[in-house]
Amino acid sequence: MRRLIALVPPALSQSHRFEQVSSEPYPTKAELLSCLPPELNRFDPLKAWGSLGMSVGLSLLAYGVGTQIPLQWAALPLWLLYGAVTGTVAMGCWVIAHECGHNAFHPNRRLEACVGFVLHSLLLVPYHCWARSHAVHHAHCNHLEEGETHVPPRVSSPTGQITEALKQKLGLRLFGWVSLFNHLVLGWPLYLFFGATGGEDYGRPTSHFRILAGGIERKRLLFPASFRGLMLRSNLGLIAVLMALGCAAIQFSLLRVLCVYGLPYLVVNVWLVVYTWLQHTDLNIPHFSNQEWSWAKGALQTVDRPYGPVLNLLHHGIGSTHVCHHIKSTIPHYNAWRGTALLRQRYPELVRYDPTPIHQALWRVATRCGAVRQSPVDGAYYY
Repeated sequence: MRRLIALVPPALSQSHRFEQVSSEPYPTKAELLSCLPPELNRFDPLKAWGSLGMSVGLSLLAYGVGTQIPLQWAALPLWLLYGAVTGTVAMGCWVIAHECGHNAFHPNRRLEACVGFVLHSLLLVPYHCWARSHAVHHAHCNHLEEGETHVPPRVSSPTGQITEALKQKLGLRLFGWVSLFNHLVLGWPLYLFFGATGGEDYGRPTSHFRILAGGIERKRLLFPASFRGLMLRSNLGLIAVLMALGCAAIQFSLLRVLCVYGLPYLVVNVWLVVYTWLQHTDLNIPHFSNQEWSWAKGALQTVDRPYGPVLNLLHHGIGSTHVCHHIKSTIPHYNAWRGTALLRQRYPELVRYDPTPIHQALWRVATRCGAVRQSPVDGAYYY
């Protein structure tokens, strides 16, 4: 299998180039997995429960502070600060629940599922359904037809033509702001309810809340009929949390609930999209069609980025060890750092790391990444 040479557009400065451009062939899936010894999957109860305790404890403390902030216009700066800090802290709970969905948190599957279900439900995430769609994403990373989440439209598609026309009409700066709003504010609910940015084979819409029938425009189902029971369980978890929020609104006022719960909820969603968007999107990251895609190719297009020690602590390194996570998602987050080092040591030119500061990378992706077109050099699709 030949190694695809990563293309860097001429407009991308030298400081933005990824460090792994190589003519060496891609390894096989087995060769990649052989870099990660079995002990990386070893459960460490102190680290696992300690990480959970830190995220839950800090979140409860932060939410508790929100109950004491007065509901006055003069306190608006405090509310904004509260939302940013609490949402950032609560994102750690999201990551732990995500780890449960990968069977990477605890060897007891029932206990693990309970932890993930409770954490994700509290954050209004349909636990079992998202775990299913996320598993599809891992199985077909950067696959244009069978991939899931942040799958770019082709320039030849109606969506791609609209996107490129909008970019030309608005200009890069305004298009960037529109793209940021669409992704960071609207992106997560649009994905859950309608399957926005899902792969071509699943058609539109797809929903995380009900089983949809197949058809001419839907070559495969994201959620088969056999998944109905787990989908119902996920929905019941969300209904329970929404009912609890409704009771709190009756008891303390709707405005209090919107401020205490709603503001951090929006920030959690922003972090989620920032991580997933930047992990799989940039100007020189290829996407593959059926003819060119392989599991190793797709997994190795994931990007590690420099989120710094504070965010890596609060979010359990999800953005800085994501290549390792895609190679073997059952490795707990506290072992993923060693796994990342081993992968970089074995394949230094293939394991992607972009040192660009996060805000600069986010703006680059928002302004420049619209639709993809096929390269005549290697057959892959690039923005």
